Order: sequence, then structure tokens, then C-alpha cells
Amino acid sequence: MTSFQDAIKQGIPVELPSPKPYDTDINHAPPRRNILSDDEKRLAVRNALRYFPKKWHAELAQEFADELNRFGRIYMYRFRPDYEMYARPIEEYPAKSKQAAAIMLMIQNNLDPKVAQHPHELITYGGNGAVFQNWAQYLLTMKYLSEMTEEQTLAMYSGHPMGLFPSHKDAPRVVVTNGMMIPNYSSLDDYDRHNALGNTQYGQMTAGSYMYIGPQGIVHGTTITILNAKRIIVERFGKNTDEPVLFVSSGLGGMSGAQPKAGNIAGVVSVVAEVNPKAAKKRHEQGWVDVLIDDLDILSQRVREALQNKDVISFGYIGNIVDVWEKFDKENIKIDLGSDQTSLHNPFNGGYYPVDLSFEQSNQMMATEPEKFKEYVYASLRRQVNAINKHTAKGTYFFDYGNAFLLESSRAGADIMEGNKFRYPSYVEDIMGPFCFDYGFGPFRWVCTSGKPEDLQKTDEIATRVLEELKQNAPERIQQQMADNIQWICGAQENKLVVGSQARILYADAWGRIKIAEAFNEAIKNGEISAPIVLGRDHHDVSGTDSPFRETSNIYDGSMFTADMAIQNVIGDSFRGATWVSIHNGGGVGWGEVINGGFGMLLDGSGDADRRLKQMLYWDVNNGIARRNWARNDNAMFTIQRAMDENPDLSVTIPNLVEESILNNLF
Repeated sequence: MTSFQDAIKQGIPVELPSPKPYDTDINHAPPRRNILSDDEKRLAVRNALRYFPKKWHAELAQEFADELNRFGRIYMYRFRPDYEMYARPIEEYPAKSKQAAAIMLMIQNNLDPKVAQHPHELITYGGNGAVFQNWAQYLLTMKYLSEMTEEQTLAMYSGHPMGLFPSHKDAPRVVVTNGMMIPNYSSLDDYDRHNALGNTQYGQMTAGSYMYIGPQGIVHGTTITILNAKRIIVERFGKNTDEPVLFVSSGLGGMSGAQPKAGNIAGVVSVVAEVNPKAAKKRHEQGWVDVLIDDLDILSQRVREALQNKDVISFGYIGNIVDVWEKFDKENIKIDLGSDQTSLHNPFNGGYYPVDLSFEQSNQMMATEPEKFKEYVYASLRRQVNAINKHTAKGTYFFDYGNAFLLESSRAGADIMEGNKFRYPSYVEDIMGPFCFDYGFGPFRWVCTSGKPEDLQKTDEIATRVLEELKQNAPERIQQQMADNIQWICGAQENKLVVGSQARILYADAWGRIKIAEAFNEAIKNGEISAPIVLGRDHHDVSGTDSPFRETSNIYDGSMFTADMAIQNVIGDSFRGATWVSIHNGGGVGWGEVINGGFGMLLDGSGDADRRLKQMLYWDVNNGIARRNWARNDNAMFTIQRAMDENPDLSVTIPNLVEESILNNLF
């Protein structure tokens, strides 16, 4: 057994490890605001010490108190493992269950420094999207997974491994919940307090469910978004298809770092601002942004040249996005497409940096003077919206990219409302909802557990073949979607999208997901693919998430604020064969604003895997199609009827449409 395997099986070490120095070369989470009373701080330390034997308590108590005072959280840095953190081939994990080994692989991929935004704080992306609250939870979870059999299930309570419980082979191996607060205790203050106490965490979407595959996932979604946004400005704004397109946004962190790469694939000139130099340089080193610039005059000049020469190029601006909007207005540089992907679901704890403070000043003030910092954030948002409004008056198409930009700007008192509606659409309202989700297209993804690039290439070939076959008989309504995704997967190798695990993503409907998964399972069975494959998806999908300002923003029957769909989704996935399932409070738009669920499924070439994938993937998509159909979304009504025509076991309630004239004079 290797030293890595020994360390995994040990869990909490037998001997107290020496303290670890604070690594300044790593991108760390900013200090969180100090919200606890002295009594609550003592409770937080007491809670943390539960993981360790009494003989260590005296030494660790002071250390954990110091972490709490300095960082606002107890991370237990001392217990960070000595081995390198990355997704190893599945055979290297000490496990009795292949499914458990796959989950261990995915957890380590989420915490890989090449993938994770703040790896030492166990945060994968979004500023606070955590896999675990502390390193003791990581150590215990990996130990449990190494011991798990095919007839046990591990219950995960907001990062804490509650334990292994008897179940059966078709049950999920892991059930994850994150942030599931009593509704009246789900404010941001409640989150900060209970996170600091060690009671709960913000799982984001794919962070706390072990399904993040690096920025590739959002690259694809952003590529699809920009491609369709380009079509919108041609149809609505009269843009000529041969003219260069300028896209401006912000954020080069975990999710947002995908924007410049997607801009290149979609064939636009892109400018993405980022206040954190480490994050910007990381994306540049990874090849996700072409050029870094920290001078607005030089940026303006280079953008003009790129537009004039019709060059497809991405610029990362190290500085504040507000300055870019204002500078381009002053210089009369026409922005065609505009958005924002700062983490405004987390606006006061490092998700958004105001224009009148430096990066360092912000990090200090958000922890020491949180109310004053909040004023700076809101003033900056008002100023940013004013600049955006000037550009949209000149013909810019601006859309909210699901980061709560419109919502938080409205709370700041910015000029973002028209009556009781936002001035600008969510990208789900205009693009993802009608063009993708209502047809069942969403972010289907897979990970090759061998870690071999040749296995990933084989899956690309299989997926391309399946999609091309399906496209031949696909309805005309979805031909463009099929073509976009075939183009994407054909260029996947060339675009060098892999960061961390050997993973891929594409948008597919229920038919596509099932056929691709069947083909993968068969290829594993006959040896074309050398090791099992993990299937998953982003929660940002057809069925998994109820989010009134993003995923379900194009639900207009008044039910956009309900969460039945997400809860039904994760329950249904659980008994239909998912390897693991997750449900979270919070996600891309913020704590208390969304409920979202996800899954993972291992394909090992077996008949069991074939049976599970067919029943689970079918439900996982059609649950959301049925709900969107009931909301009277035309494309969803079309899709669910198509599904019922093909499957006699499917029977869904179809809405009866009402003539507007009948309602006009009722009240």
C-alpha cells in the first residue's frame, strides 16, 4: 500500500501533525467578517474540537481561536494533507467500492490547486463555494469512502460526514446536503453566523457536490450564450454578421475565468476585467486569456486595433470593471455584448470589489468595517449601472449572467428597474431558457477516471458520432442546438479545455444524454475505454434548480419562487440509480435565493449501470420539461409531447391555454 493510500485510510492522524505555515503563493480566501459574539466563538471552537482527541484540545483550542479571529472561520490548516491534491487514476484509491473510489477522485479534483479558487480554504469557486468547511471533514470523508461497501451510504451534512449507514446496491453511495436551513433562518447574516460556528456551508452548485470540472463547464455554457447573443444582435439590433463583435464583462476567477476562452471560441473580441492579479495571471498561464493589460489607455488602443483588424482575441484587464465601462463610454468604443460575472451572490465577502477601493483595501475593510464596505459596494454598483445604461442607449445588448447582478444592483438603488421589472433580461430569459432548457438541453458532463487523454479523446469521438446520428432525425426546432454542440465537441481537443481531470461537457437533451451514456458504457465493457466514467451535470440545468432570477426566470405562471422541482429531482434521482446526489440552499445567485440539486453516476460497463442510466437520466431531464410545460412554455410543451409520443409509460398533465380576451375584463 502506498503512503497516499495509508494516509487516506488513516483519516484523522494518530499523531498531532506540526502546524503548517501560511502559504502566500496560494490564492487564499479573504478574511470573513467577524460576526460571532465571544460566547459564540467559544461554541465554534468547541464544535471544531469535536473531531479530535482530548489530549490535543488545549493546543488546538488556541490555534483554532486564532484562525477564527484572523480569518473569520476555522479551517484547521494544520491538518491539510502532505500529499499532492489532484485527481488520481481510479485504481490508485484505496476502496472496497469502485463507486466510492470515483467519488474520492472527484473530491480531489474539486480541491486541485489548478482547479480550485481557494484550495487551502477548501473553496472551489464563486468566492465561497465549499467542498468542506475544514480539513478534518475532508480527512474523515475520505476514510469513510475507503471503507464503504456497495451496501452502505454516506450521509454528508454540509461538509460533515455524519457516517456510513446500511442501504443497498442501487441506493446512492453518498447523499449530500448543503446549507439546508429552516426558511426563516436563511439570511446572509444567518449564513455567516452558522458557517463560522461550523454548522453549515455554501456548496455553490458543483463545488459541494464534487462535480466541478474546472472552468470548462462554464466555457461551454458561455460559448452557447455568446453564440446566441450574437444571433440576437443580428435579429434585433441589425448587426451585420461579418462585423466584429466586442464583448465586455468581468471576473477571471473560478467560473468567470471561462469568459475569454469562450469569447475566442465564439469568435468575438472580449475584454474581461479582474481585480485580483493572481487570478488574472493564473488564467493567462493556463491559456484561457490571450493578453493581460493593466493600463486603460493601452487597453482602449489594443481593442480598437483588434476590432479594426477583425482579430479574435481576448484581453484580461487587471483592474475594476467600472473603469472599463466608463473609459469605453468616454472613448466612444462600441460594446456589442455586455454582462458581468463577479460573484454578486456573495457581494460583501469578496464576491464584488468596489471601484473606489484597491483590492487590498477591500479585503481589509470587508472584515474590519463590513457596514462601511457595504456602502462602497452599493455605490460602485450604482456607478457601474449608470455606465452600462449609457452604453445600452448606444445599442449595447446587456444581459444578466446569473450572478445576481440585477438583483443586487436593485438593492443598491441603481437605475436598473423599469416599473417592477428589471431593465435588462437574464440570459436564461432570453437565451438559455427558450433555446436550451425548454427543449431539455443542459450541461451534461463526464470524467474519465483513468486520467488518460486517449480515453477522453475516445469519448469525444463517441459523443460526436451519437449526436450526428441523432441530428439526422431531430425536429427542425432543435437543429441549431444539435449543430452548435457538434461543433463544440469536434473542437474540444483543439481548444485545450481540460484543467484538472480528463473531463468533457456538452449540452444534450434526454435522448442525447441516454444514447451517449449507453455508448460509453458499452465502450467500457468491450475495452475501447480503459476505465469507468463518471457522469454528471451542472445544477444549472433543465430540472435540477429552482432559481427565480436564473434557471427558472423564464417561468411565468407565478411558480418561479417555488422549489418543488429541485426537491423532486434529487429524490427521483436517488431511487433511480444515481451514485451520489446533492441538494443545496444557495448557488450562483446567492444564499436563500435558490435551491439546487445535482448527481453523479459511475458507468463501469455493467448491466446494472446500463439499467440505472436509462431510468435516472430520463427522469433527470423530463422532470423539468414537465414543469416547464405546465408553466405554458411553448417549447417545453412541444418537447414533453414528443417524449410522450415515444414512451407509452410517460403521461404528463398538459395545460389548457386560455384566450387573453376571456381574462381582460374580469377584474
